[in-house]
Amino acid sequence: MADNPFNHLAQRYDDWFDSPDGAPLFGLEVRCVRPLLEGAPHRWLEVGVGTGRFAEALGVEEGLDPSPAVLEFAARRSITVSVGAGEQMPYADNSFGGLLMVVTICFLDDPGATLRECARVMAEGGALVIGLVPADSSWGQHYVRQGEEGHAFYSRATFYTCQEVISLAGAAGLMMDDAMSCLFTPHGGPIDPDGPLRSGIVEGAGFVAMRFVADHP
Repeated sequence: MADNPFNHLAQRYDDWFDSPDGAPLFGLEVRCVRPLLEGAPHRWLEVGVGTGRFAEALGVEEGLDPSPAVLEFAARRSITVSVGAGEQMPYADNSFGGLLMVVTICFLDDPGATLRECARVMAEGGALVIGLVPADSSWGQHYVRQGEEGHAFYSRATFYTCQEVISLAGAAGLMMDDAMSCLFTPHGGPIDPDGPLRSGIVEGAGFVAMRFVADHP
């Protein structure tokens, strides 16, 4: 990504996770993602690892990101990091049992290519877990508006619906086999990090995690 804002705003991005707005959201999203990674064989990789907050919380050992600045933070969290893009991963075929992308797909230059790479590096019996803010939720619509107003990060983002991601994954040879939803409070309302989780893709949920496996014939 040209002029990647994460390169010069890494500290601002990382600080958000400890802020009054960010901390409860982060806690809730970690709880939503965690059950979908269970059972995936290690080694695990987070694509778009950022500063390593999710990888650290979820026990993901390795991380890939195009921004060297954020990877400095991830490395300090004991994540084994590599600089690179999801569209062309520097890993051999069948390298990872578990792959994770949390609020990453909206920042990808080519999500289809990245999902094909995920399928390539995924080991037999492995899984890819994608966490996203759906474009058709009140949270997604808020972030889209922020992007249109020039937000440092969201102005570079393209938000997708869950069905759009499922279609992109299907084209890469991956099928969804489980999902969890959370964040049922409309944007602007209070956030409870211990708030409810619901199985499946729930309409209007502000955060959805989906697990994909290889779609073998």
